[in-house]
Amino acid sequence: MQGPAVEDVQTRLSSLGYMIDAAEMTAKEFGATTAAAVRAFRAQQGLDAGEDVDGTCWSALVDESYKLGDRTLYLRLPNFHGADVRALQRALNTLGFACGVDDGYFGPHTEAALQQFQENVGLFADGMAFQDTFNYVNRLHHVWEGKPSVIDVEAEARMGFARAASVLESWSIAIGGEDAIARNVASRVWNIATATTDGSGIVLYDDVAPEDVDLTVEIASDALPDDAEPRATITLAECNNLSLRIKTAVAAAATRPIKLRIELTGITGYGTFTSSDAQTLAVRLLDGLCDALSD
Repeated sequence: MQGPAVEDVQTRLSSLGYMIDAAEMTAKEFGATTAAAVRAFRAQQGLDAGEDVDGTCWSALVDESYKLGDRTLYLRLPNFHGADVRALQRALNTLGFACGVDDGYFGPHTEAALQQFQENVGLFADGMAFQDTFNYVNRLHHVWEGKPSVIDVEAEARMGFARAASVLESWSIAIGGEDAIARNVASRVWNIATATTDGSGIVLYDDVAPEDVDLTVEIASDALPDDAEPRATITLAECNNLSLRIKTAVAAAATRPIKLRIELTGITGYGTFTSSDAQTLAVRLLDGLCDALSD
């Protein structure tokens, strides 16, 4: 066979790394090397052995040809599926936003993970991957590219004093609270940091955060109002890999000081939130900060 349909198949196979003779491609001819590439592709996809590009093979070839950013991705029925979805899932999993096995199908777990990522980097968290979302994913490629997809998130690690002290002495961090409970947690973070090293770079602020710091951490008991400008936000109740979330937010930041909001939504409650709870959150937050900033 010859013609545009053959050329399309050859172009897609070549983009996926399958070798096809240049003369066959110039002639748009389904020759021996094109047939060999189709056989190899079918085997790689787990399809029946053969060299025909039937409907099933064509559908798989189109799916595998999508690159991240080629199309807007969001939850729909039937689900979007393809290599671009799988790449997004792998990036999200590696960055700490677990969406399950990266199977190439944009389902509800992928939507939820995408919303958490968008919130984390300060985008409008609508669960729809437009170009602004892809820009952030690509900006973070050095963090996730080439690394295994992390499906099961391990428990958060505790930092050793020496390692934590090194981070605290090299980073200038302003931390403050939006309400009474949040200010309690912030002051405890400052106390622990000061007890860890006399050279701690963490300072407390009240109403206005200083600008001459590397990182500003705003703690709040409530979620941002719906009409508020989106900002890099981590909701602790939904997060069991805090250091990775902080690392992602820091790596995605385009300006200094880096600004990060930590929400205690679903954790605090007046009358039920104790000083022990505040201390536990402060230790967790400081551990997460030191681990994330230790590289």
